[in-house]
Amino acid sequence: MNKKIQGSCTTILVGKKASIDGSTIISRNDDGHEALDPQRFVVVTPDKQPKNYKAVISGVEINLPDNPLRYTSMPNSILTNGIWPAAGINSENIAMSATETITTNSRIMGVDPYVENGIGEEDIVTLVLPYIHSAKEGVERLGSLLEEFGTYEPNGIAFSDKEEVWWLETIGGHHWAAIRIPDDAYVVAPNRMNIDDFDFDSDDTLCSKDLKDLIEKYNLNPDMQGYNLRHIFGSSTIKDTVYNNPRTWYGQKYFNPEMDTDPMDHDQPFICRADFKISIEDVKFVLSSHFENTEFDPYGYGTEDEKTLFRPIGINRNHNVHILQIRNNVPEEISGIHWLAYGANTFNSVVPFYANVEDTPESYKNATGTFDMNNMYWLSCTTALLGDTNYDFYVDMRNTFELEAMSTYRNIQNTTDEEFIKNPDISLLSKANKQLADESFKRQTKLLGEMVISGSEHMKLRYNLND
Repeated sequence: MNKKIQGSCTTILVGKKASIDGSTIISRNDDGHEALDPQRFVVVTPDKQPKNYKAVISGVEINLPDNPLRYTSMPNSILTNGIWPAAGINSENIAMSATETITTNSRIMGVDPYVENGIGEEDIVTLVLPYIHSAKEGVERLGSLLEEFGTYEPNGIAFSDKEEVWWLETIGGHHWAAIRIPDDAYVVAPNRMNIDDFDFDSDDTLCSKDLKDLIEKYNLNPDMQGYNLRHIFGSSTIKDTVYNNPRTWYGQKYFNPEMDTDPMDHDQPFICRADFKISIEDVKFVLSSHFENTEFDPYGYGTEDEKTLFRPIGINRNHNVHILQIRNNVPEEISGIHWLAYGANTFNSVVPFYANVEDTPESYKNATGTFDMNNMYWLSCTTALLGDTNYDFYVDMRNTFELEAMSTYRNIQNTTDEEFIKNPDISLLSKANKQLADESFKRQTKLLGEMVISGSEHMKLRYNLND
């Protein structure tokens, strides 16, 4: 089986009472093992949704319902290994991000092995998002698919609607567990099994019907009391201490500076409450972060060993960052916002595209495997590459760019919201998306130009004697 593993993502979830404006938020860095993997931003209309789905990687074939919804999607540009839609918002304002590759252990794998011809990250958005009408229904549909067809890999998947955020983690080949994130809470989830304390009798949890019995029958619980799913089904390895746990630590320290935890700690909490209401800008900062103001920052002041000890959240292998926001303070037609940026997050900015549209702007839609500076994916990757050559020199330009860009995007969004409320014309949303894409492309090009012009004065290939 020719698997393409996306084992590098980071997820942030925010309940509606934890966000600054009452929105639910699910977000993720869609990372890979390759530094470059061109992405597209598209809308899948019902006529383009397959009726009979066949996975490229596993070959599994699944007949799909006849009534799909329209949805935004971010497929790969090169489809050798399948579509890999990553995330989207459907026409009923249900959001989904899939997947966060997680960890497992030999105890559960010995009980419920993976299914070679099952479903995986390649397939999940296509199989679920067009057919769900609430976040909880997304959990239930995906759970039933896992039980019927199985999976060949461990994954975490986020769902949201305007009221709720749910997080599901696959367990072995056929099992799963999910938890509703409290409205006043947030989550930072790296590439590990993340759910800790789990109440099988709660209305805020769902799981395979036999999961509790499975734990008891095969003596899977290492704890004296309670059910900590990370302990039961996850890993606790040396790799986790340097690759996964530090990302949770840094995100939680940003939202809760008073937390006194160790970056290598396996038992950092899953559900957290912040000291302030969380904004889109906060989520973007954490998903772009690389241990700023610590000795572990690759661009920072630590020793070479310290700077390379931990895997940062923002990394050269960020292919896109999506922040899916379902707003509660506006009409439903403009509630879903698909924030998006491409490339390594250190030198990009997220753009708030309205999800209730039939198409997406050209500069975000048509990336190919061929380098093309007229496309936002390649433009963003080029800016990040140059920024990496002298981060301290370029970072102030980046900060100014991001502040001014986000201010402009929010102004366009506020203006569009107000116009729509006065005159609910759906065509306003496509016009706003084009304006946002054009503004983003212009500003990213300007940033790159400023970096090239100023950076050329600092090239090593120079001589100071005038002639």
